[in-house]
Amino acid sequence: MTETITHFSFSLALTALFVLALLVSLVGRLWLSSRQIRHVARFRAKVPTPFAKNIALSAHQKAADYTIAKMRFGLLESAVGTGVVLGWTLLGGLSVLNQGLIDLMGLGMAQQICLLAAFVVISSLIDVPLAIYQIFVIEERFGFNKMTVRLWLGDLIKSGLVSALIGLPLVALILWLMGEAGQWWFWTWGVWMGFNLMLLLAYPTLIAPLFNKFKPLEDEELKSHVTALMKRCGFAARGLFVMDGSKRSAHANAYFTGFGGTKRVVFYDTLLAKLTVNEVKAVLAHELGHFKHKHIVKRIASLFVISLLGFALLGYLTAQVWFYTGLGVQPNLGAPNDALALLLFLLVFPSLSFLVTPLTASLSRKHEFEADAYAVHQTSGADLASALLKMYEDNASTLTPDSLYAKFYYSHPPATERLARMSV
Repeated sequence: MTETITHFSFSLALTALFVLALLVSLVGRLWLSSRQIRHVARFRAKVPTPFAKNIALSAHQKAADYTIAKMRFGLLESAVGTGVVLGWTLLGGLSVLNQGLIDLMGLGMAQQICLLAAFVVISSLIDVPLAIYQIFVIEERFGFNKMTVRLWLGDLIKSGLVSALIGLPLVALILWLMGEAGQWWFWTWGVWMGFNLMLLLAYPTLIAPLFNKFKPLEDEELKSHVTALMKRCGFAARGLFVMDGSKRSAHANAYFTGFGGTKRVVFYDTLLAKLTVNEVKAVLAHELGHFKHKHIVKRIASLFVISLLGFALLGYLTAQVWFYTGLGVQPNLGAPNDALALLLFLLVFPSLSFLVTPLTASLSRKHEFEADAYAVHQTSGADLASALLKMYEDNASTLTPDSLYAKFYYSHPPATERLARMSV
């Protein structure tokens, strides 16, 4: 009797905590987004003084309108996302799906794998209308979308097949470890981290080419400058490549991909079309700054620690009946609940981590400042500032974000703060 009362109390407490976390997350997101919309709209009529010589009023207003359109769409996404989480949990969606598969297949490993797969498929289908609107309405309205419906469908099918090919064996291994291994959470954590590291190695050469074409950089002048810069910075890459980003979007970027001996430098073709050689060098030097300061290694190490704590917590929760009932799910009696536990943890975690968002964003902005400083030292502050201004304009990034919204969400410093630190 006492144990039943304890389970009921814990279950009720978890339900209350979960609902509170969902409300705080939803209200917080809506409030911050509303602040951003009002702030950007308030300063739409005039280009900020520091940018008046470089940014046309029409470009500034386009950035404001684009930002506001995305933020308003984000309000809808937040509301839908919260409703979907409630539907899966307290409103019984996950329980219905689980029981339906049990009735169809019986209990066992196959049923658990199918539960995870069905959850992913249904969640993806729910996201499809939102993705269509974002790409073919918002991005199209502002001239950024270059995708056809056929290309979008092809990407959707290919990403689904790749996810199934990679994900299903991984899921099967994780579920087997959860059911058979002692201290399974530790071994599962090891498998998960090993998978992520292998993905870093495989992505540049096996996965990315399925979606984009990568050609070796042919501009000999740019190649010479870039090679000299990388040599001076002590960075070795397997190649310099140009990606056909223009077939999907007008947005421009450059990045490093891979890990260890598979590292590549990738330039969007849209970036090379808009920047001078010196500006490209400055952007690349910024990325090299991340390498020099070991930001990627630090983030991977943080992921190791956080995921270990997460798997340890999951290891405890899977054995607690109140964990399932408190989130609106009836656990299987006398049978494994590993797939249910994984799904519930994935559904609950984003809401609970909402308040940690500004801490991770602040750390990311610190890294960006460090990378900027490195780029200024290796190339030119004027070139980096000029490149960033072109990218802000071409990507329609607002120059007047709300300060609180930026502190909470921005992984990169606002333009005013960023350029103020450069010697122009």
